Amino acid sequence: MNIKLDVFIPNFTNDNFLKTANAIKKCTYVNKIYSLNGSTKNEEFEIVFIDNLYSSNTISKISEHAESDYILFITKDTFIDMGSYGVERFLNIAQNTNAGIVYSDYYEEKENKIQKHPVIEYQIGSLRDDFNFGSVLLFRTQALKEAVKVSDSNFETAGLYDIRLKISQNNSIIRIPEFLYSAIETDNRKSGEKQFDYVDPKNRKVQVEMEQAVSNHLQKIGAYLEPNFDEISFNYEEFEFEASVIIPVRNRVKTIADAIQSVLKQNTDFNFNLIVVDNHSTDGTTETIKKIAESDGRLYHLIPERKDLQIGGCWTEAVMNKNCGRFAIQLDSDDIYFDENTVQKIVEKFREEKCAMVIGSYKLTDFQLNEIPPGLIDHKEWTPENGRNNALRINGLGAPRAFYTPVLREVKIPNVSYGEDYAVGLEISRNYQIGRIYDPIYLCRRWEGNSDAALEIDKVNINNFYKDKIRTFEVIARQLKNKN
Repeated sequence: MNIKLDVFIPNFTNDNFLKTANAIKKCTYVNKIYSLNGSTKNEEFEIVFIDNLYSSNTISKISEHAESDYILFITKDTFIDMGSYGVERFLNIAQNTNAGIVYSDYYEEKENKIQKHPVIEYQIGSLRDDFNFGSVLLFRTQALKEAVKVSDSNFETAGLYDIRLKISQNNSIIRIPEFLYSAIETDNRKSGEKQFDYVDPKNRKVQVEMEQAVSNHLQKIGAYLEPNFDEISFNYEEFEFEASVIIPVRNRVKTIADAIQSVLKQNTDFNFNLIVVDNHSTDGTTETIKKIAESDGRLYHLIPERKDLQIGGCWTEAVMNKNCGRFAIQLDSDDIYFDENTVQKIVEKFREEKCAMVIGSYKLTDFQLNEIPPGLIDHKEWTPENGRNNALRINGLGAPRAFYTPVLREVKIPNVSYGEDYAVGLEISRNYQIGRIYDPIYLCRRWEGNSDAALEIDKVNINNFYKDKIRTFEVIARQLKNKN
């Protein structure tokens, strides 16, 4: 290969920089190695002073300094040990595919243990700003320079996110399913703790920038939706009940009674019921539900005939039932409502805004209902004007969720147990307004029994790939909607 490579390495910790640089410089294709924000005395490496590793200014400086065919950008201040001929493999794939960006699987050293860390394929729905590329990105220099040239953004923290979206508009982004380097991981939190980073209030300024970047991208690819919504009429058909709370459950004997009681104590000015879809529990959950149902006729205990239903399928079972009310309101079997006014507040929001879906806010608690960080999850990143566009960037829409039943019966929830709520929320938002309640009306209990409390890498990847695929479907659907 008659090509050259410029390498850009963060230098906030001099030791990490020197170890990484000395390992990479052994590659014969390296032209120059740049120290980002560094002050190393080693004259081998040119210093590029930066403000923030992920800012638009930093990306512009990388573009300006790059003079070789490719750019290797180390995106984390940690020691990166390229594997045997790992750099050469990056370059070989990049040259063979003419990709704009190339990334790979890697080995991760975490708590003194080394494990494989596969990443997932990039697709047009990979719009999350926290998409995991690993710590090594290879850019085709021309692709980066062209993206920087057309960018008029000056983001403090969304620069890298913005530029990879721009590159994806005209270039492929390729994953190499090989473990080409090792990286030391410094974030040792469990998956259930990381998933709320994007709604942490201290990250609000960052989220505003990310929203602007993704909105610009959606406009460029024809998937941006203006704030024009189809009207809803709540007199479409008659219902015996104004609202139904729906609880899908399987083997939650420790929590199901609390969830049920938090519904039955609701105060409303309308008739409501509770539909519990018991997905063939075997731990005593079924008996607990039956006992409560015997003393309160508002509780409908459904046991599906089918045995292949996931959470989404259980929801559809309830929604299609003749006893389902005009509004279908979610409650997970682990959780409880904040107080006895939750159902009333949700229905009032439907009436006020004539929307097809309402999403509330919740507090994170431990099993004993003590509040835990980050506390209130209110999804204030949602705005009536741009919420449905920004929803393609974030990894969830919030809870509790409630639906106008005729719309949900038409759309139907996918028969899966992860991302089913996100999928149906995106599809509904394509045509209808979604109402929001920013006060806490729900308590979400985090405990060892939660399905997403501490997932292995492979399971996290499966979940993330599914949501990216849902976004891909939605981007295509919105592009078609805009063409019609």
